[in-house]
Amino acid sequence: MVSDLFHAFLMICTIGLTFLFPKTWLAEYDVQISAILFIFLYIGKRILTPKGQTGRVLESVIFTFIIVSIINTTGGVTSPFFFLLYFLLFALSLLLEPVISIISTISLIVFFLLTLQSDTSLESMLPVFSLAFLAPFAQFMGQQYITGLKEKQRSALLNDKLISQQEQTYLFMSLIMKNHIANIKDAVENYTGDHELDKIKKTARRMESLLMKYENNMDDPSKKM
Repeated sequence: MVSDLFHAFLMICTIGLTFLFPKTWLAEYDVQISAILFIFLYIGKRILTPKGQTGRVLESVIFTFIIVSIINTTGGVTSPFFFLLYFLLFALSLLLEPVISIISTISLIVFFLLTLQSDTSLESMLPVFSLAFLAPFAQFMGQQYITGLKEKQRSALLNDKLISQQEQTYLFMSLIMKNHIANIKDAVENYTGDHELDKIKKTARRMESLLMKYENNMDDPSKKM
């Protein structure tokens, strides 16, 4: 929950900066700034930060800043690059929590409405409102992606457990059962009377007991064989 709030606050601040960016002298160097940010992203992903949540947050912030800045410096809602916001919302729902796409959409709509000229026509505002219809679908896709990752992790855990059980079975058969079979074989080859017969019976009962304990151990891993 804390990470969700932090990521939401971070994205709102990033989007806010992208709307202030065109009003500063830095807008003249938008291409150079974008190149520097991409270099920083590359270094951050390769050296400074491990591949994980930190790397995804870094990607989200940099891509959001670059894309929204390009749109705001090339006409805002009338920019030919406005469609990039659709891809950005899907990317945010996959990189961060799915709800971030909703929060980012609301932030974008609010900032666009606050920066629109008073004589802006309703037709030119349609792309802004179209973001609201796209956000729920982006959130759904993000939730499906997370569900798929959890299923993949669960499948990997089950596969590891199966491999572990197979190794335990091999160890049980190769060490314990092999020794008891050798004892039975030795008793049969040197059979002279009731003493060897009793030995074979005891070994057979011991094998049966070990097999039952092993089966119980497979059913309940908390029990020790």
